[in-house]
Amino acid sequence: MKKTFLIILICSMMIPALSAQNNSGNQEKTFGLVIHGGAGYIYKGRYNKEEENAYQIKLQEALDSGYAILARGGNSIDAVEHTIWVMENSPLFNAGKGGVMTSEETVELDAAIMCGKDLKAGAVAGIKHIKSPISLARKVMENSPHVFMVGEGAEKFGFENGFEKVDNSYFYTEQTLKEIKRIKEEEKNKHSLNYEEPNKYGTVGCVALDKYGNLAAGTSTGGMVNKKFGRVGDVPVIGAGTYANNSTAALSCTGHGEFFIRNVVAHDISSLIEYKGLSLNDAAYEVIMKKLLDQNGRGGVIGIDKNANITMQFNTDGMFRGFKLSNGKNYIGMYRE
Repeated sequence: MKKTFLIILICSMMIPALSAQNNSGNQEKTFGLVIHGGAGYIYKGRYNKEEENAYQIKLQEALDSGYAILARGGNSIDAVEHTIWVMENSPLFNAGKGGVMTSEETVELDAAIMCGKDLKAGAVAGIKHIKSPISLARKVMENSPHVFMVGEGAEKFGFENGFEKVDNSYFYTEQTLKEIKRIKEEEKNKHSLNYEEPNKYGTVGCVALDKYGNLAAGTSTGGMVNKKFGRVGDVPVIGAGTYANNSTAALSCTGHGEFFIRNVVAHDISSLIEYKGLSLNDAAYEVIMKKLLDQNGRGGVIGIDKNANITMQFNTDGMFRGFKLSNGKNYIGMYRE
């Protein structure tokens, strides 16, 4: 009788321990997202307090909107698209509504999005009449057999899939109009196609990890101020400015696009993780702070991996950036710290 009671007592003590073990095995993994709003000519003293607050508020709004999607069980692609959409619709950033002007005084927009689960991707370039290039890029990814569509063909595809047509003037702002006038006036005396340092950079991007362990990356831009000859930068070039792979990381770049294309920056960082076993942050440091700087290439990258490790590397004076994770961490930054 005593022996039977002892066995029952031991078994009853084991049940809670087993339950706890099962529960811990089902614990929700950390999820979250990282954003950038461009790197480059961003330094202490350029903006007054009111302007700094405006950027910080908009960056936080973008983070909160994407995080809310992830928190309620949404997927990383939805979070990336919506987060970038918030920034595209703000005149503060060089994307969508705030896109800088070409030498012809028009706005031409580029964007790309990629899913880390299956490596599907969509990209568009030279968009003049569709409000949200990131949404059009997603439509290319999901509703076409192609990855990259440009100009009138990309827009025709968008119109056929329900996108509203807007006049190019929709994207104009007082600031971008003043900027192009000033730059073209200065250019008359230079007879050069070189881009001045303050005019090179400007992009928005988002990378996300959802509750299911899937990564996604997206980037959107208006390109370079006063760009000519149908120039396209790194943003819509998969592997250069945008890349996502569940086995490595999701990455979005910003900077002088020509250098990011030549060095296939986003994929190079992913490859260092996959083939050399580097951490996400070490891989990003190797490419942004060493390889690019050796070539005088300027810019930055944001990234997140399957374990919710993040990176925000940049070799410029500043980069609009932030992250929000399910472990409670939330950060907004502008300058080098």
